[in-house]
Formats: sequence, C-alpha cells, structure tokens
Amino acid sequence: MATYTNLDLVDLPAVTAYYGIELSAAEPLKGGFANSSFCLNCAEGDFVLTALDNHDPQSAAQLARWTRLLFRAGLPTAEVIAGMDGKDTLVAGERPFILKKMIPGHVVDPLPPDQMPAAGRLLARLHGISDPDLDLPVGTRRLSESYRALIEGFPDQAFVKWLTDHLAEIDRKEAAHHRDKVPVHGDLFADNLIVGPDGSLSIIDWETVTLDDPLLDLGMAAVGICQDEAGCLSIERLCLLLQGYCDERPLGEESLADLPLEIIHAAVIIAFHRYYRHNVRFPNPDCRDFYKAMIGFVESVPEVINCADPRGSNSC
Repeated sequence: MATYTNLDLVDLPAVTAYYGIELSAAEPLKGGFANSSFCLNCAEGDFVLTALDNHDPQSAAQLARWTRLLFRAGLPTAEVIAGMDGKDTLVAGERPFILKKMIPGHVVDPLPPDQMPAAGRLLARLHGISDPDLDLPVGTRRLSESYRALIEGFPDQAFVKWLTDHLAEIDRKEAAHHRDKVPVHGDLFADNLIVGPDGSLSIIDWETVTLDDPLLDLGMAAVGICQDEAGCLSIERLCLLLQGYCDERPLGEESLADLPLEIIHAAVIIAFHRYYRHNVRFPNPDCRDFYKAMIGFVESVPEVINCADPRGSNSC
C-alpha cells in the first residue's frame, strides 16, 4: 500500500517554529490519494499543513511555487505561507511539507447544479492565465509513453483492448487539429472545490497542473463533476459547466464538436490510473474494479453535445 504521513509522526513543534505560528489544535483532513493533510488551528488563524508524500524536495518546492503564482494571478485558491526563512516548503524527516491558509467552506459532492457555472468560470479564468513565470510542464496529465508501455502487460486483456482502441482513435483524431496550450488543472473533481459560506467557489490541489488543450481539462471536469447518479454523463450538468465557461471564454463550433472526444480521452486516462493503482501498483481488492465505471461512462458520451435540449442524461 502507499505510505502516508500520520499526524503522530509530524514534528508539530518544529513546524510551528518554522512558520512562526502558535498551535492550538491539529487534526487530519479526509481525502487525498497522493498526500496527507492536517488542519492546524492557530492563534493566527486556521491553516492546512500538507505532507507531500508523493514528492521530493525539488518537486514540492515547484508545486508550492505554482500554487503561489496561481493565487497571485487572482484565482480563488489556497494562499501558500512562507517559513521564517522565506521558503515555501519545509523538509522535516523524510518528507517535504507545505502550509497554506485554510479556505473557509467545505466540499460538496456532488457539486450542486447552481455551482456548475461557477466551476466553468473558474476553469475559463485558469485557461486565460499567461504568466510566463509559471513555467509549467507540457502534457503531463496525458498518458506518457512509459505508462502506455505498461498497458500490454495488464492481466485484464479486454481492458487492454478497450484502452488501446480508444487511445488509437484519440491519437488519430487529435492529430487533425491544433489548439494552443494553456494552464489546465487536470483534476476538477468535487473534492478539489471548496464551497464558501457565502456561496463562492474556490479551487485547490495543483498536483496535476500542466500546459495542455483546454478541451481536455473540460473533459476532466465532465468526468469529475458532470456525472449523474448512475455514473453516466449528465448533459444538463455539462451544459451548466459550459454556460459558465463560455461566459468568460467562448468556445467555437469546432471546439464544441471536438469536446466529446476529449471527454472520452479524460475518462480513458482516469480508467488507466485507477486500474494501474488498484491492480498493479498498490493492489486493493476493495477497489480493483473501480476502473470499470469509466467504461460505462464512456458509453454514455454522445457524439454531439446539444445544450439546446440538455434536460436528459444518457443511459449507461
């Protein structure tokens, strides 16, 4: 199994001394597949301390830098707190840590329909950022060649064929068009959105931030927050997301026509990672079939997105 950091293993006196804060109470936060987070109640306010279990010091510092720059660009996201030495990360024991101000509010899953346009506007704002200081990598949310090389060896050969057939079609169709690369979140699921007490929406967790096709990011959001109770694509929820997105960043007819492909692309990426994580890297009998939900989801994606009549969801 993956190794995460327990609160009793965190040297809290060293953390509070490094950041110059006075701790009153600390407790673990739920969620997070890659890292461990804790709520720190302090005299100076509430903070989130994250043990970056999946990072080395260099990549942790880069993640903190990106988060800081996105906050500086005006996105409603977590504010990184620097240590007494001015650095954005603390290396304690074997792991780096990052401290951020707690965003008031809570996760609501599924995201309420009236918040869907706001989520779309957040993505559009992110896609419009052109800060050269971000210096993001390109295409890291896609399946790399090293990941693709693993597929043939998966025991579930029916899934192997499903993956390879869809990837071949995606590669062929994507080769026919070109869109500018923009900053993308890559993981817009409900647990990465905070609904504030005033109804405002904030976006967190920049683990998968990269430069890529904005339609792939919309595709990830379709997988993450546009499913209905049966696990199918909800056209109504998707159209609400697109309504907010297009308020800030209009999509042309060609992009709308290409969106179903990128929704499928996003689901294929998620299916691969679920299978690889739960059946290969960290075998977990309780989650071994988790990837199959994406197969049903893909079957529900229509060839054309019609927001003129978005009331019905497709059947899986």
